[in-house]
Amino acid sequence: MGPRDVKSVRESSKKAQAAAPQAWAYPPSDDEPRDLAPVVGGNLRRLRMRRGLSLEKLAQKSGVSRAMLGQIELGQSAPTINVLWKIARALDVTFATLIQAREAGGTTVLKKAQAKVLASQDARFSSRALFPFDGPRRAEFYELRLAPRATEVADAHAPGTVENLVVAEGQLELVVGKETHRLDAGDAIVFEADVPHAYGNAGAKECVMYLVMTYAEQT
Repeated sequence: MGPRDVKSVRESSKKAQAAAPQAWAYPPSDDEPRDLAPVVGGNLRRLRMRRGLSLEKLAQKSGVSRAMLGQIELGQSAPTINVLWKIARALDVTFATLIQAREAGGTTVLKKAQAKVLASQDARFSSRALFPFDGPRRAEFYELRLAPRATEVADAHAPGTVENLVVAEGQLELVVGKETHRLDAGDAIVFEADVPHAYGNAGAKECVMYLVMTYAEQT
């Protein structure tokens, strides 16, 4: 990756960051659209009330409008992933806590064909959950795919969040705060993800990564 490629990734990162508020969309499978919204709405209402927060207070903490929060609680709106991250951070919970639908237990097989895939609106970045959304957990495991010449910008996660990432295929340029790291296949990195960061692929082939996200222990 030469200087011109690095510059291209940085410029793409800035453009993507400007469009970040609606950076994620969740295309549910055919049997999920009627189920996901009520689950998220019920979890949101339960967590908000447990913390003694009004819709107005949560709107102030999260940056998500009161009207949108109200629609989500009523199951009338399916929020983007970016909105869910903002709500999760404001409530000090993991992302999975907002969309969990059942209690954990026993052995779970996650078939690739039935996986929950989170995708950017331009479909050039995708994230496949390699864990069940079945209850609170401190660590989450994902497969990430980034198309050639694509950049995905991520907002700062909750304080204490750490990402441990390994590149399986292709090349990755990772911008964390003001630092830039270039990784090839087989390279791994651990970084504090409570600052803005961006994943860039200046190569000609898809970049495949595996990510373990760990949250700070709740006190």
